[in-house]
Amino acid sequence: MENLSVNELRRYSRQLMLPEIGPAGQEKLKKARVLVIGGGGLGSPALLYLAAAGIGTLCVVDDDLVDETNLQRQVLHDAAGVGLPKVDSAAAKLTALNPHIAIRTMKRRLEPDDVELVRDWDVVLDGSDNFRTRFAANDACVAARTTLVSGAVLRFRGQISTYKPHAGPEHPCLRCLFPEPPAEGEVPSCAEGGVLGTVAGMIGVLQATETIKEILGIGRSLSGRLLTWDALNATLSTIEVSRDPSCAVCGAH
Repeated sequence: MENLSVNELRRYSRQLMLPEIGPAGQEKLKKARVLVIGGGGLGSPALLYLAAAGIGTLCVVDDDLVDETNLQRQVLHDAAGVGLPKVDSAAAKLTALNPHIAIRTMKRRLEPDDVELVRDWDVVLDGSDNFRTRFAANDACVAARTTLVSGAVLRFRGQISTYKPHAGPEHPCLRCLFPEPPAEGEVPSCAEGGVLGTVAGMIGVLQATETIKEILGIGRSLSGRLLTWDALNATLSTIEVSRDPSCAVCGAH
């Protein structure tokens, strides 16, 4: 426990009690580096819980400003922050929540060729709100051999999976399940179709949980499974996903 201060031992005491974590696991979390794409509906709860859990270095990537329409679900921001860059609003809140961790920010979008950017992180958590960024994150993480925890929400539904094809032939990437993003206008955005704020909260918290599990190497990974939640019907479902040998990104070619 030489890397944990007295204050940290007290702060994290409830999760230190868990045999799957303990002091050694907490030190792993302290050394971990997580890149979070998007400081919005999914990124907000994910970042709050990752910061609270003691992830040592968090980086928020977002090019947007806080808007009043965000506040119904993006719980990392508040009315006083409207008009500010989301990365600045996020950094202030996360630092206030946990001064023991490092917060970095990038006011930009992630691009498909950002391989070196994602290579520097233990896990990338994708909370983006558009297919272009979602697929860019997948392609960059596959090339960089970085684990990706990806979530999406719309209306009363959400989904989450973990993608790490570098871990072995049984592990798919996003394109094994969805080879190409849908045509423009085929799937509405949250701005067009709406979303219940708690659905974003649920999926974002699940993403934080799966990220912590991947860092610690505990439990059963969501890799190879797509978990979906239907809030209206109160149902959780899991779909098995296999690696596609002909996948344009992670297949044998």
